[in-house]
Amino acid sequence: MNSLFCSIIIRAYNEEKHIGRLLTGITQQTIKDVEIILVDSGSTDNTVSIAERFPVKVVRIEPEAFTFGYALNLGIQTSKADFIIMASAHTYPRYPDWLEQLLAPFSDSKVALVYGKQRGNATSKFSEHQIFERWFPDQSQSHQLHPFCNNANAAIRRSLWEQHPYDETLTGLEDLAWAKWVMDEEYRIAYSSEAEIAHVHDETPRGVYNRYRREAIAFKRIFPDEEFSFWDFLRLSVSNIISDFLHALRQKKISAIGSIFWFRLMQFWGTFQGYQYAGPITARLRQTFYYPRSLRANSLQGRDVAPINYQELE
Repeated sequence: MNSLFCSIIIRAYNEEKHIGRLLTGITQQTIKDVEIILVDSGSTDNTVSIAERFPVKVVRIEPEAFTFGYALNLGIQTSKADFIIMASAHTYPRYPDWLEQLLAPFSDSKVALVYGKQRGNATSKFSEHQIFERWFPDQSQSHQLHPFCNNANAAIRRSLWEQHPYDETLTGLEDLAWAKWVMDEEYRIAYSSEAEIAHVHDETPRGVYNRYRREAIAFKRIFPDEEFSFWDFLRLSVSNIISDFLHALRQKKISAIGSIFWFRLMQFWGTFQGYQYAGPITARLRQTFYYPRSLRANSLQGRDVAPINYQELE
């Protein structure tokens, strides 16, 4: 292993509201021996100048050259460590052992990829909170049986990336495509609920539509036999709206009801349109991506690690 314990790759475009908090959180980690690389795709705000206040190497690409896979590959090519961490620029770690927990499963030589828990913050839409809790449960899993993962909070072995870089032609879900390859090569994917970050989306209805349409186009490329019909749009929109509505009532968050309707409609209309542009998903992946949360109460596990106090640091 190189002397650097890990390299952290951050993709960014106009993230001045968030990049400082992420980099502050990295400085508070129990693991200090890190290399931070910011891949900036033409930011016109203060993203780069804020990042340069920290020990960060900035790699610049032209906006028209950007794809998620290309930005990651370029960042990893620039890096030096054997373990690569990927973090979205609009995330920040909740706890000072985020890196430690994300890297711990690599003690198993068959683990190729680890991804961590994501949660929203106070500004996240109610339905986004429901998606995070559905996709990222409170229980860790050392050997996951499907390729779902998310590069907003993930780590991989560099040696395997060198064999198979990220697909630069996909409109999104480059993480899912890479995870599928990993499983085909008989390596393992692990999920760490202790490696928790806050993921901040502040999207308009159009932004939600565009995100899910882009990901559906990519999903269709990765799984060409999959289909998403107009009936799926209606059925999943209604079932998720009802589920979110019931969760909101239970949590006494009546003010969230308005955003639930437009968020879920844009999510699944974007998904439907993406499939039409790009046709069945495995049952396990369909449940992971689309089905609403159960109304059963979660058995939340408390942690004996104090969270990072960002207000004090900032």
